[in-house]
Amino acid sequence: MKIELKSEITCPNCGHKKVEDMPTNACQFFYECENCKIVLKPNDGDCCVYCSYGTVPCPPIQENKSCC
Repeated sequence: MKIELKSEITCPNCGHKKVEDMPTNACQFFYECENCKIVLKPNDGDCCVYCSYGTVPCPPIQENKSCC
């Protein structure tokens, strides 16, 4: 299975969308929306902002591994 390294994050506050490169060596716990400037944090039970707000989960989750 090919691991996708790009995910489109959608801000739950303003709906702004942006495609971002996901890190492969660390989890991203915070993400600042470039439109409304709110700082996103993972939802309960998710390991990172990509798993909560992205179109593609983070690389470790894609590989069925634990994240962080």
